Amino acid sequence: MIPAQFDYVRPDDVAEAVRVLADCEEPKVMAGGQSLTPLLRFRLAYPDVVVDLSGLTELRGVTDDGDRLRVGAMTTHDEVMRDPMVAQHCDLLAQATRTVADPAVRHRGTLGGSLAHADPAGDLPAVALALDAEFMVSGEDGERTVQASEFFQDYLTTVLDVGDVLTAVRFPKMGGWSCHYEKFSQAAQAWAIVGVAAAVRLDGGTVAEARIGLTNMGSTPVRARGVEEACRGVPARADALREAAQSADAGTDPPNDLNARADYRRHLARVLTGRALARAAGV
Repeated sequence: MIPAQFDYVRPDDVAEAVRVLADCEEPKVMAGGQSLTPLLRFRLAYPDVVVDLSGLTELRGVTDDGDRLRVGAMTTHDEVMRDPMVAQHCDLLAQATRTVADPAVRHRGTLGGSLAHADPAGDLPAVALALDAEFMVSGEDGERTVQASEFFQDYLTTVLDVGDVLTAVRFPKMGGWSCHYEKFSQAAQAWAIVGVAAAVRLDGGTVAEARIGLTNMGSTPVRARGVEEACRGVPARADALREAAQSADAGTDPPNDLNARADYRRHLARVLTGRALARAAGV
């Protein structure tokens, strides 16, 4: 299909992008365009203006920000998964990014675009939620920080207002933690039926702390806090971690669709969480 008519603006800096967005009634921000373009083609989105951020090079790259890594919103998936600081300090992000779509999409799609799109079947929102990432947002009133637990509001909906631009995401350095992203999909490079982002910190032979984020188990990414609590003090054994994972689907509202029934997704959440925990713990 052919998109509906819209104006196109390519700002020179973030301040100009914010001004343009604030003056529009129904704008859309384009980062890599891998999510927005299909919406436009199938007329699932009718913006009056598309604001293209691809020229804002200051929003690209990974920098050391004390106890966190600051990843520019326009950093491509390929750049994230190949960055040595991400590999060293936040490998869960690198692992999940490797499962996003295919190489062509990863070279064009961006971290910020994926997170702002907020598809609950996307791989990266669950990682951001599990790791308590911080979202740096610029708007008419300046820059503010939004916690991952507050950023995702509903299906394809975030806390971002019309005049807001997501500029960066700050991920904690995960020294002393081991991580694994487990994804089940119908085919390679497809959306996750269910995905699990798991991080564990071991103390001797037991789990001192765990963080679990679930993909495609509701209208937003889900934090499996029941599992996190159940893991605390558990021996780092596969059977014990599988038992702790039995509450993974508690409080979730997985979709029924052509790919899987809700009860099947609940089963997958329990199985994949146990598997992700065991692999993160190295057992």
